[in-house]
Amino acid sequence: MVFETVRKVATEVALDQAVQYVTKDPERNLFTMIDFAEKLATRPEQKESIARLRKHFKNHQNVLEQARRLSKNPKMLSKFMINWVGNNILVGKDVRENLARELGVSVPNLILIDPTSACNLHCEGCWAGEYKKADTMEPELLNRIFNEAKELGIYWIVLSGGEPFMYKPLLDVVAEHPDMGFMCYTNGTLIDEKTADRLAELANFSPAFSLEGWREQTDSRRGKGVFDKVMRSMDLLRERGVFFGTSLTATRYNIETLFSDEFIDFLVDKGVVYCWSFHYIPIGRNPNVDLMITPEQRAWMAERVPQLRTEKPILLADFWNDGEATSGCIAGGRIYFHINSACEVEPCAFAHFAADNIRHKSLKEVLQNPLFKAYQKRQPFCKNHLAPCPIIDHPQALRDIVAESGAHPTHKGAETILTGRVAAHLDDLSARWGVEADKVKARREEKKKMEKKEYVQAQQ
Repeated sequence: MVFETVRKVATEVALDQAVQYVTKDPERNLFTMIDFAEKLATRPEQKESIARLRKHFKNHQNVLEQARRLSKNPKMLSKFMINWVGNNILVGKDVRENLARELGVSVPNLILIDPTSACNLHCEGCWAGEYKKADTMEPELLNRIFNEAKELGIYWIVLSGGEPFMYKPLLDVVAEHPDMGFMCYTNGTLIDEKTADRLAELANFSPAFSLEGWREQTDSRRGKGVFDKVMRSMDLLRERGVFFGTSLTATRYNIETLFSDEFIDFLVDKGVVYCWSFHYIPIGRNPNVDLMITPEQRAWMAERVPQLRTEKPILLADFWNDGEATSGCIAGGRIYFHINSACEVEPCAFAHFAADNIRHKSLKEVLQNPLFKAYQKRQPFCKNHLAPCPIIDHPQALRDIVAESGAHPTHKGAETILTGRVAAHLDDLSARWGVEADKVKARREEKKKMEKKEYVQAQQ
């Protein structure tokens, strides 16, 4: 324990100094650090990876532009480097891996938590729309979970709901854990100047604003005036140097807008640092399978998002399509899991089933619940990680997991993804996506072969 504490402090100091160094002259000093890392690398594959990174940075000026944008707030950049890279990845990884061997189950990198189900909006198709609105966690319980998380080597918490900023003690609880990194999914309507000031002071909390596209598309789902309120919240945070992102739900009808040059450029100009992209899942309030993207659209996203990453100074994550980066499904406690506001422990934000409750058990105990074990023994669900999900890519696997573990639905209607019309649609859609996913994988593998060949030729 003493060794881990010393290592944690040393890592914090080193990362803080590295951030201060890079932010003085991002373009020059970033490459100096890459050169230094290459000299320290001991294995050929490490040197090759670093060389590829240098080439990527030099060929894609958007990366340097992103570095310059982040460098405008050294305090927050340092906080997130220390808490996320240092505590959660460098220090926490060893703790998690040792505990995983002891427990016989995975210890995740992060936890998604709903402090409350209360929300000031009534969005159509909300994934959390059927949870009881009266459910909320006591600040003492939330603090307990955070403390237990750190004991397990977890320093990264994502908050959702409901609307997190409806939870009055939210930022006071966050303030008690300056060594953790926090992100939240928010509708963005409740951030005023006082809240923005507090976020700037904390410097370890980043909101991700939910958008459906432009004003008309966002307001049609979330209510009149919501888009303008989100824009105002973004302005308040940008003025104070607070890092923030967006959460985009791709549907059959807005996918081309969300990933257009015009919309992504607009987000960059507003100050958005990162963007999480979710595919619409028919769960929650009034599930509508017609909103789900088609296999052809998903294949287009699999090509379009990587293209945008090379062209735009913004971090883009495409959940489901980025399964290759995570070696498949991340849920069920493998990399993350979800605790809803009723304290029920769910494998995923979109798989609303539980076999345990954290209110009367420790975090260490609930990680060993039968639902997570049933998940983990099947992961990955497919050799092709472009089809990682047991909900939309392998729906029979989710049925088997729920039956085997004895898990129960956490709200009325959650079971509709297992049987009936919705389930039948998921079976059909997953089969069609399997064909498209294999095509995308084949194209990517061919591209990698060409890139490797070019690298070898360049070294000769």
